[in-house]
Amino acid sequence: MKRRVSFFLLISIMAGLLAACGGTTPSGTAATAVTGAGQAAATAVTGAGQAAATAVAPAAGGDAGTIKIVSSLPRTGSSKAQSDTVVNAINQRLKQDNNTACNGSIKITYEDMDDATAAAGKWDPTQEANNANKAAADASVMVYIGTFNSGAAKVSIPILNAAGLVMISPANTYPGLTKTAGAEAGEPDKYYPNGKRNYTRVVPADDIQGSAAANWAKDLGVKSVYILHDTETYGKGIADVFRTKAKENGFTEAGYEGIDKKAQDYKALGTKIKSANPDLVYFGGITQNNAGLLLKDLRAAGFTGKFMGPDGIYEEAFLEAAGEAAEGAYITFGGVPGPKLTGKGKEWYDAYKAQFNSEPEVYAVYGYEATNVALAAINKVCKADRAAILGAVFATKDFDGVTGKFSIDANGDTTLTTMSGVQVKGGKFDTENVAVLK
Repeated sequence: MKRRVSFFLLISIMAGLLAACGGTTPSGTAATAVTGAGQAAATAVTGAGQAAATAVAPAAGGDAGTIKIVSSLPRTGSSKAQSDTVVNAINQRLKQDNNTACNGSIKITYEDMDDATAAAGKWDPTQEANNANKAAADASVMVYIGTFNSGAAKVSIPILNAAGLVMISPANTYPGLTKTAGAEAGEPDKYYPNGKRNYTRVVPADDIQGSAAANWAKDLGVKSVYILHDTETYGKGIADVFRTKAKENGFTEAGYEGIDKKAQDYKALGTKIKSANPDLVYFGGITQNNAGLLLKDLRAAGFTGKFMGPDGIYEEAFLEAAGEAAEGAYITFGGVPGPKLTGKGKEWYDAYKAQFNSEPEVYAVYGYEATNVALAAINKVCKADRAAILGAVFATKDFDGVTGKFSIDANGDTTLTTMSGVQVKGGKFDTENVAVLK
């Protein structure tokens, strides 16, 4: 009994430490995400985070007959419509196997965790740290599906790394989480305090997407570009990759800057960009950081050039926020849209629409695929063993999934590199006319 009390006391202390580290951190830039709650989480690995690993490790096996999978996604705010479809796809895949593995000998339970808060209106570093610590401390948790936002991954990777818990992201695309290309100093090694990778993703990274976007812009006849970003890990990261390739493509850079993502309007910026008269405004960021309002004010200021953004704005929430101003916008993303999937992908898409009577958003297929990989690893190991399941995920080779045949490389990245582009037409994403990018 004393050991049980001590354990919960330890978890309470950890939660307090993380709240103290992250409570004053603004939800925002890549720098603040890392130096605030994200950096606190990474640094705390030797303190509170390491304590979690120490507390969990002896009991990492849990109940041999039950394995828990958790997801950590923004379930509050405008990302909810997107994450609803990801969670639907996770449940869809689990239901197909009757929430069991290993010929029914292991029961699979699933917990849907929210890493967003109403106050932030999107993911919150402290909430993500809380989710990661909760999962690390639960001996039955063998797989952590998440995160949605790359900045959130910076917070949770070190915590879960210390606990030896595998992560499979259906949406993170910032390169620095797994590789040095397109990364900041010290990345990605600083996220892995125990020296062993525990993070994987089934979606291609932004070093591929940002470059493909700049090549698409060249194909569209762009000669000059004004580059904006939302100052967060994902947004600035992909904007910088786009910027590098744009220079290689000979574009004139009319401007480059981070926006105030909490601004009430962007009228002055719109006037500035209209005067610069670029062929294209490229925005690196997410819908939740005012992408819709930004585009509205650009159009209101008289900017008539092209507008392009990444998969962070490939969601209905962006169309709703931008309204008529979204018409004609160009959007890039990994993979191909649901209606264009073939083979197993088409089977999944048709089954999803039949089961949920709605169109899956862009990351839903990756939620299904992340669960697919997790179940394959569990079925290979057939025991509640974090180290063994982590190893099985990283051993994924020539996996015949719904997104195509792929492997997970030593960095934790998928070997799939397919990129696509769509344009907004008639107030909708035109998925009938998809550009295959390179």
